Amino acid sequence: MDKQQLASTIWESANQMRSKIEASEYKDFILGFIFYKYLSDKELRFFKNQGLSQEDIEKINEDDEEYAEYVRKNLGYFISYENLYSTWLSKGGDFEIADVRDALSAFDRNIDSSYKKVFENIFKTLSSGLSKLGESAAKQTKAARSLLNLIKRIPMDGSQDYDVLGFVYEYLISMFAANAGKKAGEFYTPHEVSVLMSEIIAEELKDRDKIQIYDPTSGSGSLLINIGKAMRRYLDSDNKIDYYAQELKENTYNLTRMNLVMRDIKPANINVRNGDTLEDDWPFFEDDRKDSTYNLVKVDAVVSNPPYSQKWSPKNKEHDPRYKFYGVAPRGKADYAFLLHDLYHLKPDGIMTIVLPHGVLFRGNAEREIRKNLIEKNKIDTIIGLPANVFFGTSIPTIIMILKHNKENNDVLIIDASKGFEKSGKSNKLRDCDIRKITDTIRDRISIEKYSRVVTKDEIRKNEYNLNIPRYVDSSEPIEKYDLYATMFGGIPKSEIMELSDYWEELKGLDDEIFRTKDGEYFDLNIEELNHIIQGHKSSHEYIKKYKEAFNGFEENLKEDLIDGILDVEIAEEREKIVKNIFERLETIKLVDKYKAYQIFANNWNTIETDLEMILDEGFDIINLVDPNMVVKKKKEGDEEVPEVQEGWRGRILPFELVQENLLKDDVEEIRTIEARLAEITSEYGEILDSLEEDEKDADYVKEDNSSFVNAEVKKYMKEACDEIETDEIKILNGYLELSKKAEKEQYVNENNNIDWNLMEKGKSGTYTKTEINKRITQIQQTFSFEEDSLESKLQKVTFLIEEETALKSDLKIKREELHLKTKDLIENLDEDKSLGLLYKKWIAPLVKGLDELGKNVLINLEENIRAIYKKYAKTFVEIEEDLNDNQEEFISMSDKLTGNEKDLAGIKELQKLLEV
Repeated sequence: MDKQQLASTIWESANQMRSKIEASEYKDFILGFIFYKYLSDKELRFFKNQGLSQEDIEKINEDDEEYAEYVRKNLGYFISYENLYSTWLSKGGDFEIADVRDALSAFDRNIDSSYKKVFENIFKTLSSGLSKLGESAAKQTKAARSLLNLIKRIPMDGSQDYDVLGFVYEYLISMFAANAGKKAGEFYTPHEVSVLMSEIIAEELKDRDKIQIYDPTSGSGSLLINIGKAMRRYLDSDNKIDYYAQELKENTYNLTRMNLVMRDIKPANINVRNGDTLEDDWPFFEDDRKDSTYNLVKVDAVVSNPPYSQKWSPKNKEHDPRYKFYGVAPRGKADYAFLLHDLYHLKPDGIMTIVLPHGVLFRGNAEREIRKNLIEKNKIDTIIGLPANVFFGTSIPTIIMILKHNKENNDVLIIDASKGFEKSGKSNKLRDCDIRKITDTIRDRISIEKYSRVVTKDEIRKNEYNLNIPRYVDSSEPIEKYDLYATMFGGIPKSEIMELSDYWEELKGLDDEIFRTKDGEYFDLNIEELNHIIQGHKSSHEYIKKYKEAFNGFEENLKEDLIDGILDVEIAEEREKIVKNIFERLETIKLVDKYKAYQIFANNWNTIETDLEMILDEGFDIINLVDPNMVVKKKKEGDEEVPEVQEGWRGRILPFELVQENLLKDDVEEIRTIEARLAEITSEYGEILDSLEEDEKDADYVKEDNSSFVNAEVKKYMKEACDEIETDEIKILNGYLELSKKAEKEQYVNENNNIDWNLMEKGKSGTYTKTEINKRITQIQQTFSFEEDSLESKLQKVTFLIEEETALKSDLKIKREELHLKTKDLIENLDEDKSLGLLYKKWIAPLVKGLDELGKNVLINLEENIRAIYKKYAKTFVEIEEDLNDNQEEFISMSDKLTGNEKDLAGIKELQKLLEV
């Protein structure tokens, strides 16, 4: 399975396993064990690279001081064989929680002195919290064993595997954050916000050979990691980034270190400290030698998401070099204290991004003074208003502020990005297109109506340094206006038609075809013909033709790059190449939002990128791999682990559905025919059920909620009804059963030749057996034509439907299983051309189709806009009043027929008086 599937499977199991343990605490267990597995697996690879056999590895322990020291010097730590993660797994039922405690204790004494900052006490949170896994050692052992078995599948032994590991780790952190309530904001910045900040910084620093980045409230470390990932597109080799981080809470500080180490960042590039950023400024000293190691560190980028409006002590901070040129933040709100700390550690040509509550833009007193100084000293570059409810655990409005020391401009770019998001559960989430639009706006530093504006310093001064976004960017939706004349007399005002002027400029002459003038200012239209007019107009055809021509060769280019050159794709470069291509093609096309096109691309690229990563890392043959489809079942009481069972197979790269739709169409169509008939049967059940009388629905053959029939009871009722049927043919057949001699039976058949005896088979004696006769009688009874619309006639139909449905469901199950296995075999034996053809269908066809639909949607959107205007004035006020009067008269007439007690009737009379006024 791909990294997304793996991550979601592990999360689903972990969430079930945690039981009553808080998500914010349980994350420390699972993330701690993942990190320990990472270190163990890394050491095992080191041993094997040294040429050690399995037998040699099993002898390695602390007693071999020389070799242990050698390992420490190379890895920064040493783990004895008995304490390796793989050894724990191999113990099976002999594993005990004490093994974990002993191993974590041994780890701390086996850290190389030069790696102390990176590894010392990194497992303290895990070690001290093991007791929360259960009330007894046995329960703790059981819970730990379940965790070990859960995460053993995460690959950790190659460049691609590091990416998978990082993805799974980040995914788990985000899911724990989403389930941790208000505690979530303490350790996690949502991925999309983190990516946005990273892209802003990477764009600024892309021309540098080596950079230093710093997060003074690092949480999980995701902000730093995403900046590193974004910058690696521009740096010519790894380990050209120095990471600095500080975190107040010890368990979160450990999380930062683990996350950085697992991204295969060299320990020498990791500088992380557990401390209070505001009270104990850093980075510029060693903890144990403050005075002698003073060396102020300035970095290329600072990024942070500090706790919002935190209380702090501003006492004696006036002369702190971080604050003395700008002011000291008030006691109750440390937001500007964090901001000024970040700014202080920024190089003259550096950039910083910080997430803050919206209030920092307009609050007064000390904060106004700081804001004034920042503006006058030209430090604030950009303000981005984010959508509400983007961060876990809080719904307060937030912003990202970008600051620089040496700005080239003398103004402030203000962006209101609060409207760009999608719903994701209870939260709002930035889309790819939202992130791209923000970063493009910052790069180009442009004003966009209702979205962004470059504001001069003079204007900010006139507003007394109030930076509240609505003062500068009005992103509110226009108030719905109604034309009084059109409301009273009908027609569509010219002013509202002209609100669609962008369409009329591009689709010449279309407005004249749609609207008919009444008096030059008000217009009519034939709403029934609207779609036909728009879709059939010459200008519409020309527009669609122009749009298609803009994308001439696009599909071929994608095929050449992604399919024909599949093993040579540079993923990051290819992504930007395609985006640039799309944007260039849309430059001449009006009415299409290029960011909608970008979102279509991004949605498809996520799939392409995931597949490409696996193919480039594991080879072309991975396309033909089929894996067991493992499904997590609900954990039951007494289960040691969350049950995970195989339900069929799944293609590693090629989805079964894609293969079936393209290469097994006949089989798919056969299944769909059965499914369609089953749907018809369900509908027929409903029709029969609706036709029953109310007293008939009260019988046992209908469920209590009247939703469906009870099959067994329907059959029982019909058997009793059929047993009572006695036709002339049944009488003759029963007469036959009374005879015993063969000659009598033969004579009886000749005398009663008015029935078809050939519908039955004779026995060995040449006569009809009792079984055969009774079978025929049953057949006659079951197919008896009851009186039309009688209950028996209806339930007889139900009986036939039940039999047909049962047979179809059985057949459907068999055919689905056959198709599933047929698909598995087909994928595993595809030749290269067919494999690439299917990849084309998976990657390129949906993207091309989505972009093609975007052009067609222009005409659809125009029609929707016109219909909305038409609906406003479709009925005049006079017509509404007449309808109201007619309805009142009808109500008064009907209410005269109502009966009730004296009070009810008196109330009705009074209501009639009111309506007659």
